[in-house]
Amino acid sequence: MLFAAGFGTRMGALTADQPKPLVRVAGKPLIDHALDLVRDYGADRVVANLHYLPDLLEAHLADAGVALSHESPDILETGGGLRHALPVLGAGPVITMNTDAVWRGPNPLDHLAALWNPDKMDALLLCIPKPQAIGHAGVGDFMIKDDMRAKRGPGSIYSGVQIIKTNLLHDIPESSFSLNLLWDKMLAEDRLFATAYPGTWCDVGRPEGIKLAEDMLGWSDV
Repeated sequence: MLFAAGFGTRMGALTADQPKPLVRVAGKPLIDHALDLVRDYGADRVVANLHYLPDLLEAHLADAGVALSHESPDILETGGGLRHALPVLGAGPVITMNTDAVWRGPNPLDHLAALWNPDKMDALLLCIPKPQAIGHAGVGDFMIKDDMRAKRGPGSIYSGVQIIKTNLLHDIPESSFSLNLLWDKMLAEDRLFATAYPGTWCDVGRPEGIKLAEDMLGWSDV
């Protein structure tokens, strides 16, 4: 599941006439960086949610083999958006991925899938140690215990990639809600886990993140 519905307001003028996933980094749209990782991983079903300027993203993805989940008239946030997409995604755990970051290192989806244990995990979050997170300010989101259990607090930064079971989504009455509500339920049951990514990651949520990401990738348009 690719999250691509947001307004991208932190991008300023760059998203005045295009959705953030179409902002170009290192010669191609952000969503294509995510799709490269998805294809390399070998996902058998890929879904993207759309809301802001959806026609542009729909046209871009027309030949990409991506199913679409339209959110209208209101945007549903991450939790509501994931629940809305379930008829397209199907049953079972889902990998979700934000589309406003660029990676350098092993495929994050492979790294996460190799550690997934559905017998004890309801979600497994991929987090970035602060020294490996480029373009991201803040103290971090989660601390990771020796047994990989996650605890909220200053530590590693949530990367926007996770494997998550979806059954608890149906217990939330709101139509629009953050996945944080789901994580809180999992934390209460000691079933929220996290792992650190061994490579580098760049947050491209703001215009200055574009140059940072291109430098990380060693890319030049000259």
